[in-house]
Amino acid sequence: MAVAVPSIDGAELLGQEVESPWRTALRRFLRHRLALISTIVLLTIIVLCAGRSIFSWHDPNFNTPALKDQSPSGEFIMGTDYIGRDIWARILDAGQISLTIAFAVVLLGDGLGVVLGVISGYFGGWVDALIMRIVDFLLTLPLLPILLVVTTVLPPSLTILVIILVLTSWTGAARLMRGQILSLREREYVEASRALAASQGRIMFRHLVPNALAPIIVNMSLGLSGIIILEAALSYLGYGVQPPQASWGSMLNGVSLTVLDRAPWQAFFPGLAIFITSLCFNFIGDGLRDALDPRQKL
Repeated sequence: MAVAVPSIDGAELLGQEVESPWRTALRRFLRHRLALISTIVLLTIIVLCAGRSIFSWHDPNFNTPALKDQSPSGEFIMGTDYIGRDIWARILDAGQISLTIAFAVVLLGDGLGVVLGVISGYFGGWVDALIMRIVDFLLTLPLLPILLVVTTVLPPSLTILVIILVLTSWTGAARLMRGQILSLREREYVEASRALAASQGRIMFRHLVPNALAPIIVNMSLGLSGIIILEAALSYLGYGVQPPQASWGSMLNGVSLTVLDRAPWQAFFPGLAIFITSLCFNFIGDGLRDALDPRQKL
């Protein structure tokens, strides 16, 4: 029995527009409602923190002892803390520090991990063994005690904190990138680049890295929430951001049980900022994972 097969003109095939993978990923991401809402909420938080002088009418470091422990009101929408500082202004000011630390650590740490992961996966041999043994050694170290020891020995500062977090956060990206490179380095387009005498650097960073970025982007988005929580934990223990600077974690540092009994909003609002921001990063990571997964339906 003959089956009719519709004929397709070659010119018609050439005239069809093929959607780029990044446009497809964007369309999938926009269909993920939680990720889209989280993006809007996160952008709102970033705009509010960046425009702190516009959206708050009090100096975050100016204290008025007569106004201490004021409950939320029309003038102080989130109340005042235990020495009379406006919590709303301090949350916006501290958000600049917390978000800057998170983005700086993730971009620098994952950037270092990507470079070392590409080198490890592409060259293999003793280079791969050396880098991976360093990664294995760092992964066996208890992170929080090491951070506490280092921040105790070195003078506490924002720069030292970022450097420490970068040096301890690149291992996951390195292992992830290495696995991607191992699966890509024998593909046909890589062999074709070698046949055309392309340099090793061009092959690694022009052909391999762009095709291996999807899981790295997801890893970065999920890592942002982890860095915010880790910085908050260090600041809460007194080893993070130092006064007069403030972060969301350091705002919790000065809140004792006695203060919580009479003014619970002093811990509620900084904790809420950490919770909402971390939740947004996690939902955005879920949306990026679904958008960049080639097995997902169009």
